[in-house]
Amino acid sequence: MTLQKLLFVTKKFRLASAVAALLFCAAQAAHAQTTNGAQDGSRPDAAQFPPAANDRYFDRMYRKFSDTYRLGPGDEISIRIKGQPGSSMEKTKVSPTGTIYHDLLGEVSVVGLTTNQVTERLTNDLSEYLKNPQVSVQLIEAASAKISVLGEVHRPGIIVMSRPMSLLDAISEAGGFAETGSKSSVEVLRQNLNGSRSSMRVDVKKYLQGKANPESNIQLQAGDLVVVHGNSRKTLGAIATIASLGTFATFIARGW
Repeated sequence: MTLQKLLFVTKKFRLASAVAALLFCAAQAAHAQTTNGAQDGSRPDAAQFPPAANDRYFDRMYRKFSDTYRLGPGDEISIRIKGQPGSSMEKTKVSPTGTIYHDLLGEVSVVGLTTNQVTERLTNDLSEYLKNPQVSVQLIEAASAKISVLGEVHRPGIIVMSRPMSLLDAISEAGGFAETGSKSSVEVLRQNLNGSRSSMRVDVKKYLQGKANPESNIQLQAGDLVVVHGNSRKTLGAIATIASLGTFATFIARGW
């Protein structure tokens, strides 16, 4: 065997060894993660919801959703005016142009406003027709707010945020974690009011194990993007695809 051919064989052997070692490590990691999941009682294919550690936290979550939700087309609200049943509206839907219709006021633009802001606007406008109107506006159904769940879940896509949703709520709506999804590596991307984008990393596995406070199960906002990253099973699959293991093994077996 010539020196040139010997060097070529040596390089091939080193490449094969490196790939094999990498695959072995990935497989070991996948096995360890599966074993740990079985020990802590969590399933790798579905989001689980532990009992609420603090009911007041979830009460605040619902109040915050109602107070901060900005109305859009398709949303439904109720308008109640104390002592004025004829001017009250048990249910009215925001039009595609972002308005509602009131008998006294005609078309009223509400798109982008919270229910508190709509209350202030209606109170001010109705003051021209009614004496000291006491207005109450409530959100009945949210249909315009949407979030996206992408990555290693069973049904990635867009979800209508019709109610207050936590991170685990969204993952559950998307079918739960896929076998290749990492509970320890979930990311929430959020568009801030100033135009910047923030990123929050969440270790959902710790929350499911009861090792994190309720606030770690982030309350989502309209426009949030949830990304479930891949675990070692995903890595193993990617390596297998890139390396084309079947062809590679055949090539090695043939010799040089």
